[in-house]
Formats: sequence, C-alpha cells, structure tokens
Amino acid sequence: MYESYYGLTSKPFQLTPDPAFFFASKLHKRAISYLQYGLSQAEGFIVITGGVGTGKTTIANSLLADIQQDIVAAQIVTPKLSPDELVKMVAARFDINVAGKSKADIIGELEKYLYLLNSQGRRALLLVDEAQNLPLETIEELRMLSNFQHAGKPLLQSFLLGQQELQPILRAPNMEQFRQRIVASCHLQPLNVEEVKEYIEHRLNQAGWSGSELFSDGAYQAIFDFSKGIPRRVNTLLDRTLLFGYLEDISTFEESAINQVVEEINSEMFDPEEVNADEELANATKQSAAFTLTTPGGKTVNEIEYYKNMLGELVDALDDAISHKVKLTQHIDKVLKKKYQDYTRLKNESADQQDDEERKDNEH
Repeated sequence: MYESYYGLTSKPFQLTPDPAFFFASKLHKRAISYLQYGLSQAEGFIVITGGVGTGKTTIANSLLADIQQDIVAAQIVTPKLSPDELVKMVAARFDINVAGKSKADIIGELEKYLYLLNSQGRRALLLVDEAQNLPLETIEELRMLSNFQHAGKPLLQSFLLGQQELQPILRAPNMEQFRQRIVASCHLQPLNVEEVKEYIEHRLNQAGWSGSELFSDGAYQAIFDFSKGIPRRVNTLLDRTLLFGYLEDISTFEESAINQVVEEINSEMFDPEEVNADEELANATKQSAAFTLTTPGGKTVNEIEYYKNMLGELVDALDDAISHKVKLTQHIDKVLKKKYQDYTRLKNESADQQDDEERKDNEH
C-alpha cells in the first residue's frame, strides 16, 4: 500500500526472512564466517544461537542462497520431535520415501542416499532451525546420524540454529560427546544504535529507496529504544511506521511520529512492564564507578571497559584469522578438485590408449 508512495519496489521491512535483504552486522559476519568455515571443514556441528528475531534464520537462508553446487542442503524447523520423528523428517527433506517404513529401514535408505551422493562427489548438509525445541535424546540422534562416514569423512554435516535456551541443553553432562563434535559456535547479539541505522538504510536501498533521509536522528534513536536492536522488532515497527506515514502524508519521520506509532503498537501487543530506565542507568553507573584500574601508562580507566576493549580487539583478530583460514581452505579445495579432475582425465586417456593398443595387437 505504501510502496508506491515512497517510491519503493517492494516492502523493505517484511517479517519473512529474505536473503536479498540480509544485513551483515559485525556479529552476523562472524556467524557467516563460522558457517563458511564449517562448510570448508565438511565435518562436525556448527551452532548459532541468539534471541528471538536476531537473524538466525536469515543467516541460514543467506547461506543456502550461496551454497556450493556439490552440496545438497535440506532445512528443517523443529517442533518437539522424538528421535524417530527426526529421522523421518530428515529423510523426507532429502526426498526419501518414508511412508510405511520402520526407523531401521529409513536409516538404511538414508545411508544409501548419502553414499550415492559421495560417489557423485557431492555431500549432504542439514540445517536445523529452532533447535532448542529438540529433546536431549533427539539431539543425540543427530549425533548418531553424523556417524555415517566414508574413508574417514562424514557423509552428513549439520548446522544447529536456536534461541539461547539451546546453550544449557548442550552444556548438559550427558551431551559431552556431542560437544566434542562442535567445531564452531556463535551467539548473535542485538544490533547497536549505529547498526540499527545501517540496517534500516540497507533494507530501504534494497527495496529501491532513492530519496533523501527518511528518518531524523531522533527518529533512529526512538526506533532503537523500542526495538532494543532486534531486527524483527525493527521490521515490525517500521512496516507499521511507513503505513502510518502514507496515511498521514509524512515524507520525513521525526521522533514524535515514531513515538506515536510505538504507543499504538504497545497498546495492542501487551508488552511486559519494563524496568524504569533512569533507575537502571543510575544503578549501572554506580556499579561501573566501583571498578577502576590504573594502566601501565598511569591512566585511570574503568576496569570493565578496559577488559571489554581488550576482548573486542581479540575477537577482531580471531575474526580476521577465521576469514583468512576460510579463504585458504577454499583455495586448497579448488586446487585439489582441479588436481583430481586432471588425474581422472589422464587416467581415462591412459585407459583409452591401452584399449587402442590391445585392439591393434588383436588385429595383428
């Protein structure tokens, strides 16, 4: 309804995850790097967790959109599945007929399918969304499926995406064997206020926006205050805001317009009562002031901020290392594939030459 009014080619803030609108914040880039690293390793589990609406499914869809041709991917969104139900769902996602078959028969069919892919130089990838819904015994069944191997290489690799409730599940004492197979994990945090602005501008541009600033600085702050940096809440607010702007003939949104839409949404959504922001800020300031230290240069700094900055620098260094390793692994993989193709070609040429020689000998 509002698209033509604002000169847009599509709705920029729809709730359905769309890879075309994927915004790579710092943490989202790190998650993508882990996923790419996991793909290059072709083994183990990758675990991505985050709060509701932080972009886990969007990351999965973005990965699937750029998937390599030699990978056959399947994605499941999990309710509370039993181990038997999980096996049936996984097999069905790989187009295996499960009707009327026992669990043992289905596992046998799945194993044949995975070996067939391997013989074709391909492999299977399973993305499990909302994995926090899986009972412990069902997650253990996933581990058992990862035991399918050929020449020491797993035939099925799995990525688990779930809310933060997945973390204590995986920390359970009886999940030690599963934890040992996790090659990388990442927890998505909400966007900060600057990232929220970049996220909004990115989605507007993807939807064809070509005008000047649509939101004032105060409006961006109001959007962040409501959304808490959660992309899905940003989408909910701004889809409603653009409709409001169309109805009220608004070309540039100020803070007051955002607050008016927020009041309407809050009156309809029954948001839980929030802690008084001023009181919370005052308590945080008191706690922060109690922790100070002196640097080697003689400067007094906040201890929490000091170590937070150190950890930030370390994380950046690790991100760079992962990125370089992914690129190196991908390059090595391409070289090995080229070598294998050359070897296969030479082997076939040699076999053809030998056949020709035998045929000539037989003729003589």
